[in-house]
This record gives sequence, C-alpha cells and structure tokens, in this order.
Amino acid sequence: MDIRQLNYFIAVAEERHFGRAAKRLHMAQPPLSQQIRQLEDQLGVKLLNRTTRRVDLTAAGQLLLDRGRQIVNEVATLQADVYQVGRGATGVLRVGFSGSATYGVMPRIARVAKQVLPGLSLALHGEMLTPSMEAGLRDGTLDAALLRPPVASQDIDYRTVTREPLVVALPSFSALAVDRPVAMHELQDQDFIAYGPESVLYRTTADLCRQAGFQPRITQVVGETSTMLAFVAAGGGVAIMPSSVQAFQLEGVAYREIENVPDVELAVAWLRGHQSALLHNFLEVVVTATAGAAAPSPGHAPLPTDERLPNS
Repeated sequence: MDIRQLNYFIAVAEERHFGRAAKRLHMAQPPLSQQIRQLEDQLGVKLLNRTTRRVDLTAAGQLLLDRGRQIVNEVATLQADVYQVGRGATGVLRVGFSGSATYGVMPRIARVAKQVLPGLSLALHGEMLTPSMEAGLRDGTLDAALLRPPVASQDIDYRTVTREPLVVALPSFSALAVDRPVAMHELQDQDFIAYGPESVLYRTTADLCRQAGFQPRITQVVGETSTMLAFVAAGGGVAIMPSSVQAFQLEGVAYREIENVPDVELAVAWLRGHQSALLHNFLEVVVTATAGAAAPSPGHAPLPTDERLPNS
C-alpha cells in the first residue's frame, strides 16, 4: 500500500461512489476500481461493500479510512515542513555574540529575523569572547557568531557588519565625566576594568594606553559587559568599550568619547564550507539589519552558497 492508493481509497470511501470519486480524482472509473481491488488483494481483506447505487465501508474499510486520513495529513505536513527547512525558512540556529552586541545590533537583527523568517528560532549565546566563539564555530556548537575581529582560525570566514567608535565608561562623579571628549593620556592615573586578556577589547585597550605613553593599571577583569558597568558605577575604575554600549544606561555611569582612537569592528562569522540554507538566510538578515553600518574591508568575505549580495 502506498500513499497514492490510500488517496484513491479515501476518495471512494468519502464519496461512497466510484463515479464521483473518479471525477474528484480526475481519472477514469475503471482504473480507480482496479486500484481499489489491488489494495484489497494486498491487504487480504474486503474494504468496501459494492452495490449498483452506492458503496459502503466494511469494518476494515472504516478503520483504514480513519487511520488513512491521519497518515495522509501527516505526510502532507511532513512534505511542507521538509520544504520549509530545505529552503531555510524554518529551524533552529545557534548564534553567539559579544557582550557589547547585546546593546547594539542584536536587537535589530532579532527584529528583522522575526519579520523575514518567522519560522526561525534563534538559540542565543551572549557575553562570549571572540576565541570562545571561534571554538564554538569549529566544534559545531555554534552556527554563526557576532564577534570582534581579528579571527585567528583559517577555517572561519567573516563579514564586517558595523564599525563604531570607542567610548570610555566613567563613574558619574569622576572629574573626567564632563561634557567633552577625553584624551587617552588623561586616563593614565585611572584603574581599568577590562574583559579577559583573550578579548580583542583587552588588547585594544592595552595598545591605546601604550600609544598614549603609559601601561594600563587593570585592577578588575570581568566576563560580562553588565558586570563591567556595575563596577564602573561603583567607582571601581574606568572601561573602554564600543559606543553601542551607551544604549545601556546605568545610574552612576557616564560615557564620553575618546579623542583620536580608531573604530572597532563587529563581524558576523561562520565556519567555512557551511552550506546550510538556514544559515545563509540568517546571514542575509544580518546584512539587512546592519545595512550602511560598515564599508568594505579586508575581512569582508562573501556570504556562503549565494552570490546575489554585494560585498558592501
């Protein structure tokens, strides 16, 4: 018994008439009658009681009708689900992202994803550093990541999606929390709060301080952006952060621009060779949600499996 035969039987059973069932199925009556006989022979039971005027179901036929309808509906649902997954319209995608992205691009990406891919479920892993996200992409625990370049692994491609200036987060009672940009050398007597040494922003902070003629006095290392800002608010020190973090307003914290420092990048990254349609559709969402926020750069890889998008 196959789905085609099951559909033939259901039509006859519902119409209680071979002629009407054949018309419904857009086929001639003799082949339909032959298919039903073959089905009865295969099952070894009589499914229909035939008269000149109508067709009635046997007990076995009634069971086949009831269960057959369920099977046909399940197959139709399965076909639709497989199609949606195959075209990347539904499924679960595991996405890692840096702490500062929480307050910048992630809300925009989530909003666009909900509009464009309502069948997509995002399993989000926040407050991750770039090395941890690289490891997640390589070992398959992450499908995509929003990280701070550079990327060490040759197995990972990435595309820059935003560039933003750096700001310094200061206790609001600090003498430097005035309405003007801060020069790096003005921070030489400050205690610094930073992410771990493996963080791109840790290295950026250290480089900027050295260029300004001093070594940063890092007194607190934290793993989460919100924790870092809590330490700043408590007067524990200052922190150099991407400007998008200013969306997180915390009593006791003031943000100030920093003079003459380069912007930092945020990139969407994926494992090279990953051919998932769902991943590609998500990357398109990221590009749409961040359109205009970044210009081409050496780390501007084309999206996988599709050449429709410009590299800018």
